[in-house]
Amino acid sequence: MTFRLFCFFIILTSSANAQTEWWSNVVWYQIFPERFCNGDTTNDPTIGSLLNAYPNDTISPWHVHPWTSQWYEIQTYEKQNGKDIWYNIQRRRYGGDIQGIINKLPYLKDLGITAIYFNPLFTAPSSHKYDAACYHHIDPHFGPDPEGDKKMVLQENPSKPETWVWTKADLLAIEMIQKAHQLNIKVIFDGVFNHMGLNSFAFQDVIKNGQNSMYKDWFTIKQWQDKATGKELDYEGWFGVKTLPELREDENGLVKPVTDYVFACTQRWMNPYNKGTENGIDGWRLDVAYCIKHQFWKNWRKHVKTINPSAYLTAEVVEPIDKLKPYLQGDEFDAVMNYNVGFNMADFFIGESTCTADKFDADLAVLRNAFPASIQPNAQQNLFDSHDTNRMTSAIVNQNKVQYREWGKYFGWSQATNAIYETRKPNGTEDIIQKQMLVFLMTYVGSPMLYYGTEAGMWGANDPDCRKPMIWREKTYDTENILPNQTKAAQSDGVFFDEEKFQFIQTLIQTRNKYAALRTGSFERIPNSDASIYAYKRTSTEENTLVIVVFNTANQNKKINVPLNKEVQLILKDKNSKFASSKNETNNLEIAAKGFMILLNPAK
Repeated sequence: MTFRLFCFFIILTSSANAQTEWWSNVVWYQIFPERFCNGDTTNDPTIGSLLNAYPNDTISPWHVHPWTSQWYEIQTYEKQNGKDIWYNIQRRRYGGDIQGIINKLPYLKDLGITAIYFNPLFTAPSSHKYDAACYHHIDPHFGPDPEGDKKMVLQENPSKPETWVWTKADLLAIEMIQKAHQLNIKVIFDGVFNHMGLNSFAFQDVIKNGQNSMYKDWFTIKQWQDKATGKELDYEGWFGVKTLPELREDENGLVKPVTDYVFACTQRWMNPYNKGTENGIDGWRLDVAYCIKHQFWKNWRKHVKTINPSAYLTAEVVEPIDKLKPYLQGDEFDAVMNYNVGFNMADFFIGESTCTADKFDADLAVLRNAFPASIQPNAQQNLFDSHDTNRMTSAIVNQNKVQYREWGKYFGWSQATNAIYETRKPNGTEDIIQKQMLVFLMTYVGSPMLYYGTEAGMWGANDPDCRKPMIWREKTYDTENILPNQTKAAQSDGVFFDEEKFQFIQTLIQTRNKYAALRTGSFERIPNSDASIYAYKRTSTEENTLVIVVFNTANQNKKINVPLNKEVQLILKDKNSKFASSKNETNNLEIAAKGFMILLNPAK
């Protein structure tokens, strides 16, 4: 969850001595639950479930938004409130739920996905769920019996874990985890432990009971409400956002009662019913981890690893590189979300700056060599886009305007409220550039992560437009022909499941999953003097294989000499690049404009 700040993330060099954990071998897929799949329309959100979610309008006409409708079209029910598109988008709910995710697990398996990162699933009124009401229950509208679940939790004392019930939504989430595990897919949840929402049981008790609340020490209260003097309750919100009351810290991080609660919730989801970690999640992604003191993370890691030594911990950390190192010394996190690789990809493949192959390589080397070899070499989550960015194809459409790595500026610039940001569907030329970027993502050091819908051909500006409902094969979608300013677009864009893109990404993932060299092998650049040619090899001593990857970012074909064995095999290339097998030790490869090639070169 990122507002005006930016995350600096690192990846690491391979070490032959480092133990290879499961997370070094996976391909991640990020799911935004409310927008992924509506598998049960009987549990859809109600207007009341939006209470205390921005823009906090539970009065105007409302209903669940049509899944296949135009994104920028203001529906009839929305027009009645007289507000603009951005106000209405924040009120929209599409009904994505856990049953929908369960229904689509075979789809993810077919794609080749081996690990899922879920944006928050816990009870919250917003579509993004970063404003949690609690951490120990799944949102009732993600489960099969919302009203029944809401009644069940009234039996609890939230401060006493022994009173916590298992709602039907909770049980369905456990079923989802178990079914994912049966398909050999790992699952991690999003932990948002820095702040809660206005609906949180603790904050609501503070509002009700004031200084007599048993939760008064959970928050930083600046001023108590005093009806006699007219004073209003004032408190610390995350970066001043009052809908996100920040949990209080002392010198050890989160204060003890909050820590106790977080630790209990951690145990609950990692070892549900205390019947074995195989029934629970495989790790956590930690939202705005940089906002909580290091000591808390050190203590929490010990707790997590006691429950499951193989659990994976990855963090969203917004700090300069020199401040990032304490997070990755082996006593806090296993990894971070590696946006820095995304910046480098934008520089070289999209051409957002004058980036030669030499500079690209040097920038990557800085990231690989930033930390000691004791840290997992392939653990870092390499990504380009997420719920906090514009989508990859839309970044390509809007190339050469503002650099992606200038995050403070780019974050706002890449939102569709910016009149010069192009919201159109990418064209064929832009799709070719995306293919290069996806090949790099799937063949470079680190574990690649896809944002939901990339494989289906989705596009969109930054939040909220990167959170459109998923495009599915079986659905028929309205054509996009309305701009954010509500005028007619110059072109009409068909919205449909992109079979060619799906098959391309599926093949890439299958390739990565097939060859250990691409998952945990060593990395070495293949020298070349051409500024637009970047080539490297990944070597696996385990398989005794070497995989070569070559890119050409120029607008014309280029030839490159690469040392190859006579047994060399073509794995994948774009349709215009040329490869002719030869018995010579050196093969002349012709890489098409904006092209790529992947070769298997068995070791001698």
